[in-house]
Amino acid sequence: MTCKVIQTDRAPAAIGPYSQGITVAPLLFVSGQLGIQPETGELVSSDFKLQARQALENLLQIVLAAGYNLNHVVAVDVFVTDMNNFTAFNAIYAEYFSEHRPARAVVEVSRLPKDACVEIKCIACHP
Repeated sequence: MTCKVIQTDRAPAAIGPYSQGITVAPLLFVSGQLGIQPETGELVSSDFKLQARQALENLLQIVLAAGYNLNHVVAVDVFVTDMNNFTAFNAIYAEYFSEHRPARAVVEVSRLPKDACVEIKCIACHP
């Protein structure tokens, strides 16, 4: 088993001792992504919708850097600090996953790093 670290400047640098992503062919594991702008290392806004869109964009950039695409994503885990944002999240999520719909869980948590509103991670499989 050979692990390959995935690193791209198109997504925020890790804010701890972990990698943006790891491939163990044929699987890709993407670490939880916050709504952080890659250029600044700060949250894009305190607004849930803007953070959700940025977190999904960060996830997408790591998936692409690994040579995968969103159609390869098989599972997505989403952590939100307020389940009242569930409907808003679904609308933004559907822009990224419209026809291809991976397995997914959305759970409410009490707090996220940087006091973010949302964190998203995924697993992809490239046949």
